[in-house]
Amino acid sequence: MKIYSADTWTVEELQALVADAGRRAVLIPAADTKRTVLETFAETLDFPADYGVNLDALNDSLHDFADAVSDDGQSPITFIWEVPAVFRSDRSFGIICEILQDAERYAGKNLAVIAVCL
Repeated sequence: MKIYSADTWTVEELQALVADAGRRAVLIPAADTKRTVLETFAETLDFPADYGVNLDALNDSLHDFADAVSDDGQSPITFIWEVPAVFRSDRSFGIICEILQDAERYAGKNLAVIAVCL
């Protein structure tokens, strides 16, 4: 997982870098609470209806998503996650980062994560 400052890189610049690397970019929009972050991941990545909106469900759903990316025959994916300052001070930010890093390791080259600190 790479972390960039929005003061240094714009989302558009990062999307262009991802495309230049032959990857698909998926933008995870900013959310400022644990619950809204979990809901945003679910909505953006089209998690199943029975998604539990908790950290364990995020972990499981990201692994399922990684499996689907591995099997879809398309180019790898890079998440560009917009992270507002207010959420970075929430203790769940670190836990979500660990879950995302675990998903990256699990998926190998098929999934990468960039966090953009707004």
